[in-house]
Amino acid sequence: MTNFLNAKWENLIMANYSIGPEILLPYLPKGTELDYHDGKTFVSLVGFLFRDTRIFGLPIPFLGTFEEINLRFYVTRKVGSEVRRGVVFVNETVPNRFVAWVANYLYKEHYVAVPTTHDWTVNENVKRVKYQWINDKEWKSIYAEAQAINKPLIVGSEEEFIFEHYYGYTRVDERTSEEYAVQHPRWNVNDVTSYQIDCNFETMYGKDFAFLNNVKPDSVFLAEGSTVSVKWKRNRFV
Repeated sequence: MTNFLNAKWENLIMANYSIGPEILLPYLPKGTELDYHDGKTFVSLVGFLFRDTRIFGLPIPFLGTFEEINLRFYVTRKVGSEVRRGVVFVNETVPNRFVAWVANYLYKEHYVAVPTTHDWTVNENVKRVKYQWINDKEWKSIYAEAQAINKPLIVGSEEEFIFEHYYGYTRVDERTSEEYAVQHPRWNVNDVTSYQIDCNFETMYGKDFAFLNNVKPDSVFLAEGSTVSVKWKRNRFV
């Protein structure tokens, strides 16, 4: 199966909020179901770095490394006896208009392009990771400080639930959805010791998510990341 995209995803911050399933149902692609962990559904505010991005194996001059900030939630799809676990993006923010246009035009995704930046500080003891973006003419950010030593995911943990989804799902319209496969090794994680989130969820993601402005995340995770491939083939289903 041909890879559409190859890249490195590095230093992924995930701020995870439990959310009522009724809020997510209008965004649910046809043919998928909400994925639960310990009886809860979640959305995650995510910041990470795309590095050395290649499209069909070809590098993108000047545009191959960039930040992405997104809001996503978690779903499953049953295919015969197989249960596929995936994510749905409410919105994805990148700094380049061309990248956003390609994703929106070809794949019916929900990208916007605004200025972004990042700042990392790493020593033998501490890792500090920060992503920033412009929203409503102001710089917003997600920041995590963590132990520098990484460790494997624990089976059955909330961290494993958040990170171990290997499909993406897009709502094309009320009756049609698309599925694509994402491949990467199982990630190691760093224990987060402190964090700071400055995000206007209402202006970024709409009124349905405005309440997140006034609540703390249930958890904040930091993953080392790895090389990632996104398959070209998209399965459309109803």
